[in-house]
Amino acid sequence: MKEENGMTATPVQPIVSPFYDRGGITIYNADCRDVLPMLGKFDLLLTDPPYGMNAFDGSRTTKRFTINRSRNWDCQRISSEAMQMIRDHGESQIIWGGNYYADVLPIRKSWLCWRKPDAPRTMADFELAWTSLEINGRHIEHSIAATNAERVGHPSQKPLRVMKWCIALAGDITSIIDPFMGSGSTLVAAKLNGIRAVGIEISEEYCQKAVERLRQGVLDFGSEG
Repeated sequence: MKEENGMTATPVQPIVSPFYDRGGITIYNADCRDVLPMLGKFDLLLTDPPYGMNAFDGSRTTKRFTINRSRNWDCQRISSEAMQMIRDHGESQIIWGGNYYADVLPIRKSWLCWRKPDAPRTMADFELAWTSLEINGRHIEHSIAATNAERVGHPSQKPLRVMKWCIALAGDITSIIDPFMGSGSTLVAAKLNGIRAVGIEISEEYCQKAVERLRQGVLDFGSEG
């Protein structure tokens, strides 16, 4: 704060306008650290933050990574302060890639696992999510083939079926926040379940992809058994 005419001036919180706001779904094209202070608490934080795997160091050659090589995606994980900030905005929390943040997340028994029965040898057989839910560990199977069928260009896009499963595990909720929205799987899953949701994504390209998916209606590629 600075002094003006002998009075203390209070800083004005900048207002970030939504990139998209329709039918209970809101998207902000911004850094989540700038938007979250404007928002209250949600029933569920459901997100997939960068893991810090440095996907563009030249060691990954699959098409879905080389497409995005120039964007510095996933070059470092978020700070412990940012992790605490996003957790503070969810009454319950499900964080994919939580194994990459095990040193800053509380010890929990209720890990979630997405198993990929057709994963090639060059990929992991499963992915893990840390959760604050008071449940035992759970897993879901969903194939790479089905995941690729709905992919829209984001290298770590989560399947709708997996995100809908997460929402169901959270129980009776009415609001969801995803501070690392990517191409919008969390928001589309929320729309399919009639739940209000807010997504934040720093890439305008991915915000637009999310909007396009939302405008397609209720197409759901998650009907695989």
